[in-house]
Amino acid sequence: MKKIITYLFVLMLMPFSTLATEHAPPSGRELAQRVHDRDVGQDSQSRVVMELISPGSQRRVREMTMLTKEDGPIRKSFIRFTAPADIRGTGFLSIEDGRGSTEQFIFLPALNRTRRIAASQKGRSFVNTDFTYEDMERRPVDESEHQLAGSEDLEGVAVWILESRPKPDSDSLYGLLRIWVAQELDVPLKIDYFDKQDQHIKQYRVLRLEDIQGIWTETEVVMEDLTSGHSTILATKEIEYNLGLADSLFTQQNLERW
Repeated sequence: MKKIITYLFVLMLMPFSTLATEHAPPSGRELAQRVHDRDVGQDSQSRVVMELISPGSQRRVREMTMLTKEDGPIRKSFIRFTAPADIRGTGFLSIEDGRGSTEQFIFLPALNRTRRIAASQKGRSFVNTDFTYEDMERRPVDESEHQLAGSEDLEGVAVWILESRPKPDSDSLYGLLRIWVAQELDVPLKIDYFDKQDQHIKQYRVLRLEDIQGIWTETEVVMEDLTSGHSTILATKEIEYNLGLADSLFTQQNLERW
């Protein structure tokens, strides 16, 4: 896949003096908590275009609407695919339960039924993309051991390098996540995923980052499967924050309302 200059947008949007600021290093757990808790608005609604790119550069395009809502410490998200016809109407609902777990449901219009995603299924591909169901949820900070592995300059941006290892009793697919976090923003700009044998299997990158309504927003990201060479790009075309979205939007009833 043609290399994209990933952080040019950050450089244009942030003053040089901010980028050059020195910070005392946080602990690994403190940094992980800051990433977990960073401001993403009380709620949001966005229109997203998804591209699935094969190793031979064949592209399939999908469109979807995404909703998110913060309910105290609990985060909810809702996705509805709107195009093309073969996936139109498919819906996905993710709700944190406030006790460290996340319930996930997928609605399949062809079957007119909703299926709950079991914990044992969260390592599976999310609707044939390079994201797994695990990637679609926010993991509790204390399910992993966190270590600050250093700092560096990533395409002109000062970043912390965070290494997070899921604990042995975790149901995570991964053995290690190495995360490059923008020091000023607490936004992960790159994540390397390793399996339990420490094989590097996937990479996530932010291709475009924008300040929208005072919230730093990843408006284009890519997840690449390093084994197959397949990749998935998500491009946010429109997004609005703090709309006062109703709780009823984040229910199984709404998931099945198609």
